Amino acid sequence: MSSARSYLFVPANRPDRYVKALGSGADAVIVDLEDAVAPSLKTQARDSLSDWLEEQTRQAQPPANLWVRINAADTPWHADDVRCFATVPIAGIVLPKVEDCDAIGHIARHFTGACSLSRVLPLIETAVGIAQMRQIAQAEYVERLVFGSIDLQVDLGIQCEPLESELSHLRIEMVIASRLANIAQPVDGVTTDFDDATFLAAAVNRARRTGFGAKLCIHPRQVDVVNQGFLPSEEEMLWARVVMDAVAKSDGGAISLNGKMIDKPVIMQAERFLRQNR
Repeated sequence: MSSARSYLFVPANRPDRYVKALGSGADAVIVDLEDAVAPSLKTQARDSLSDWLEEQTRQAQPPANLWVRINAADTPWHADDVRCFATVPIAGIVLPKVEDCDAIGHIARHFTGACSLSRVLPLIETAVGIAQMRQIAQAEYVERLVFGSIDLQVDLGIQCEPLESELSHLRIEMVIASRLANIAQPVDGVTTDFDDATFLAAAVNRARRTGFGAKLCIHPRQVDVVNQGFLPSEEEMLWARVVMDAVAKSDGGAISLNGKMIDKPVIMQAERFLRQNR
């Protein structure tokens, strides 16, 4: 399962930013052919990205953590995007506005041995996508689900407060769908204000507490906050070490720590914190 915490978008029509994004510290980079590129520039942007990837391959330097967000299945650019990027050595395809498994299967049929890491990140950003989320999560090649919170608000006609508490139940449904499919924890949507690190940290904390494992970023300044936010805090690490120390000193019987019982779920959580901090 993926351990990536941060996915940084970069416009496909700005090849001068590809290398900078890859050096930003983000766990993964998504070169965006959809929202970031105007319709009149989409073909040119696709060609620029394709040429850049070919050059990286010739130099034996294909970026292992680069994804491509192609255009949605109901657009005139989708078919050419799939043909162009499903057969190159990238991390995988980010597919917007997924509402069923058909578009994922269509992409998968184009995967070849040249694309050694054949993976799909479906963006769930419509009411239909939410309704079909459990089936989508179980489709072949799906690595993890991505929450398209902004487009979803528009589709549902919801006006959210800044931390989007109105969407909390849908986030939990996505976490459940991911767990049932035994795929990686889902990726939370973007925070559009990239100058407010405090607000971003609060959004990451909400996502982590809800069961998400990563977040989309729209600016390099967001990367460090996101990466750190999905790691256990100092207090959590101290708690985990104390718990495991108590377990190590026990004789296999019931364990009590500070007046609280330490049972298997508590031990599993402590072990998880320790693994995440490596």
